[in-house]
Amino acid sequence: MNWTNIENGWNEYKASARKQWNKLSDPQLTDTLGRRELLVNQVQEVYALSEAETERQVAAWQSKQFYKQAPAAKS
Repeated sequence: MNWTNIENGWNEYKASARKQWNKLSDPQLTDTLGRRELLVNQVQEVYALSEAETERQVAAWQSKQFYKQAPAAKS
């Protein structure tokens, strides 16, 4: 999954990120705006992980994400 897709559809992926890193609050996740570097910073800070471990976790989570299409508008 391309990170741009995650960033553009962050509201759709936020629940999955919350499930992965349940110590992060909803405002912390929302404030990342889906930007990878901000998510990495939040995860590293809250979980007290090394940069390498944080990058590994985020990359693993990213690889499990699938394209989520926005619901079609009702006519």
